[in-house]
Amino acid sequence: MLMSATSKSLGFLFITVVTILGLLGQNLPCVQSSPHRILLDTDVDTDDLFALLYLLKLNKSEFDLVGITLSANAWTNAGHGVNQMYDLLHMMGRDDIPVGVGGEGGILADGTILSNVGGYFPIIEQEMTTTGGCRYRQAIPKGLGGILDIDSNYGFRKQFLPQGNRRYTPLRQPTAQKVIADKISEAPTTVILLGSHTNFALFLMSNPHLKHNIQHIYVMGGGVRSQNPTGCYPSNATAAEFQPPQCGNRGNLFKDYTSNPYAEFNIFADPFAAYQVFHSGVPMTLVPLDATNTIPINKKFFETFEKNQRTYEAQYIFLSLKITRDTWFDDEFYNSYFMWDSFTAGVAVSIMRNSRNKNNKNGENDFAEMEYMNITIVTSNKPYGKSDGSNPFFDKRKSPKFNLTVGGVHSGHVQTGLRDPVCIPKSGKGKCKDGYTQEISGPYSVRVLVATRAKPNRNVKSKLDREFYVDFLEVLNRPEETGRFNFSSQFPYYKEELFRPDLSKTRLGKPVVFDMDMSPGDFLSLFYLLKVPVEKIDLKAIIVSPTGWANAATIDVVYDLLHMMGRDDIPVGLGDMFPLNYSDAIFPSVGDCKYIKAIPQGCGGFLDSDTLYGLARDLPRSPRRYTAENSVAHGAPRDTDQSELRQPLALEVWQNLTKSGSGAEITVLTNGPLTNLAKFISSDKNSSSVIKEVYIVGGHINHEKSDKGNIFTVPSNAYAEFNMFLDPLAAKTVLESGLDITLIPLTTQRKLSSFKTILNRLYSSAKTPEARFVKQLVTTLQALHQNHKRYTHMDMFLGEILGAVFVGGDHASLKPKLRAELIKVAAEGDESKDGQILMDKLHGKQIKILERVDLRGCYESFASRLDDKKQSAVIGSFEEQRKNWSTPPS
Repeated sequence: MLMSATSKSLGFLFITVVTILGLLGQNLPCVQSSPHRILLDTDVDTDDLFALLYLLKLNKSEFDLVGITLSANAWTNAGHGVNQMYDLLHMMGRDDIPVGVGGEGGILADGTILSNVGGYFPIIEQEMTTTGGCRYRQAIPKGLGGILDIDSNYGFRKQFLPQGNRRYTPLRQPTAQKVIADKISEAPTTVILLGSHTNFALFLMSNPHLKHNIQHIYVMGGGVRSQNPTGCYPSNATAAEFQPPQCGNRGNLFKDYTSNPYAEFNIFADPFAAYQVFHSGVPMTLVPLDATNTIPINKKFFETFEKNQRTYEAQYIFLSLKITRDTWFDDEFYNSYFMWDSFTAGVAVSIMRNSRNKNNKNGENDFAEMEYMNITIVTSNKPYGKSDGSNPFFDKRKSPKFNLTVGGVHSGHVQTGLRDPVCIPKSGKGKCKDGYTQEISGPYSVRVLVATRAKPNRNVKSKLDREFYVDFLEVLNRPEETGRFNFSSQFPYYKEELFRPDLSKTRLGKPVVFDMDMSPGDFLSLFYLLKVPVEKIDLKAIIVSPTGWANAATIDVVYDLLHMMGRDDIPVGLGDMFPLNYSDAIFPSVGDCKYIKAIPQGCGGFLDSDTLYGLARDLPRSPRRYTAENSVAHGAPRDTDQSELRQPLALEVWQNLTKSGSGAEITVLTNGPLTNLAKFISSDKNSSSVIKEVYIVGGHINHEKSDKGNIFTVPSNAYAEFNMFLDPLAAKTVLESGLDITLIPLTTQRKLSSFKTILNRLYSSAKTPEARFVKQLVTTLQALHQNHKRYTHMDMFLGEILGAVFVGGDHASLKPKLRAELIKVAAEGDESKDGQILMDKLHGKQIKILERVDLRGCYESFASRLDDKKQSAVIGSFEEQRKNWSTPPS
């Protein structure tokens, strides 16, 4: 066939172009025509952040992170976790990635899973609300080295991460289930699970028709053949010198090895959920402790990392890693802290990158050796089919939940807590196996691709002896896909300053200590106290109680409010994490949630309190914040770099105040559980002598059966009030102490619960920044109260301002009426009675009870104080700060 000259020219051109592209392609990374879509589920632990930033650094045309969901039943609390995620994504310029957390759905008694189940509890404990127990989560410390440090990322979250426009907002926050469903529905997606499996198991159980769009599941968790190196004998130690409590265990539950030495945290957080994921039929790769134990953060890696921080993301990770090392509980950090989640991300990415090779059936990758194993997840303990009250799937049911098999693998004893007597033998290690990724054969096993160990560095001359060490540092320090700025560098004229009033020439009023649990009503009260003239009230200290309506890391909101009002001089002390006598006897950093489980985890509960109903980020950012910095002088294993910044404890603040030598007696106002005050008077013999009077907002005095308390989540306890119920022994200790106590009970508070009245007064003025913020908060509470069933209790927070108004207000306008009563407090360990205040004319202790105030006078006092331009805000909002830091100083 003859060709024209034009055709010959075009043919030659085509061959030339193809040849050139082929030659160039030899030196270009192979990028698929469409990227690998990745959905990440994370519990926002520190090592999760390492994995997330690693994924965000990858070429988006090759690996596209399309969504993030938060595990809210393990190492983080939902409100703190979601805002930290928004800030980190903002730093990386990825505000486009949806973040899902929580949800108000439930599971019916017949096993029907409703939409948007929040994942706040393991599936075995999930019912129709967001209140529930903590049989697994109680293994995680609540304070130092635990949830407090994860919620705040040891204090570096607020110091380093920029604040963007995205935030948690009530009823507008995307739920975990919605984000998963949306992203899996769009296109085939790979899933990486770095926390508990609750969210994804619920999705799989509810949406079996979407399984075909799940390409692969990568899991960090479990221990198959692992042997825990933590606690093993150092090479130079003798058996007499060293006790190996965890050495050789399959798992890593460092606070629970006495009852369960087999489980790893991510799987233990919800064993039944993990079982559902593993047995779903979706292809799966597991990166267990077997592999991660072979890639520790060793000293050479740490020192190399310290010298290679060329991006904001590398700096953030190193700061996080360094404070973790500096606050580690012993001297074995380099042998005990591993690249759990970041290594999993690296292995997953390398396998996906090699997936273009269709013969890569054995998970070939650059970083880990792989092996297929037959495994399952242990969800209950033998003997199966024996009911002992530990297993809600079977106990007291005509038919098992989810149609589970009677006498099957799910029907045995389920671990009930840290000190489950069934799990603790008289001698030897614990015998419960809940959450164990057990290697078995037979029909109940699943064939899973498992990473067994980290590959050594191919460059034998390198200081870094693992291949992934090199890749991790290289990826983090790439100039591509890098973070744009940190908190200070996002503003060209950023200036950190503290505001402390000069009161040296002022005759100060009565010294007051405010004890708060950080409910919205407490913040309204704090605004009021800061507006009362210092000549009348000298607010000496604020004590924060994490045993009430907000989690410990919410202390940062207190610091921000004080900064706004120009009172960075007021010390803030952090109270105990557990009610009196409810921390674990062996490991005091963990404990049960017997009373605090009555507070919802989701809407109207911790999720909202921890974010101040979405409004905390409107407050100006204070240089003061919670930090894990610590010193040997205060019991830490070593001094950190900035130990002078350490967060003072409540008892320290109290003792510093009482030993100051001023001689003035102190007035105490409590707006939460009485944990802190009970500890003060129990541990400090001088406390009673320096306390002039105590005003307690809380308790319920019922005169007839129809006069109920407010524990709306515990129907069996009809007559208690939350502040008493959340720590009944503390309430008993304080109310029966003989101190001069005035109780402001629930009945009196309820008279001050009109949103309309207080808003009418605020709308007529609101001339100061603090008045405008309070109006916005109250308006938000009112709207939620009117529009959603989860918020029907919002009005109870309004009455909490009564204590502050009574202590700092004009009694002539308040017209208070008080009466004396002899009372006692029920604190016998019975949830149906604990926290109730009973009249006892024979053996009771006398207290005063505020029976009535003039409501109009109270509303007027509150609103007029807020609108007074004296002692007004020094900096009105974060937006004002943003403008100041973006404008050249005049």
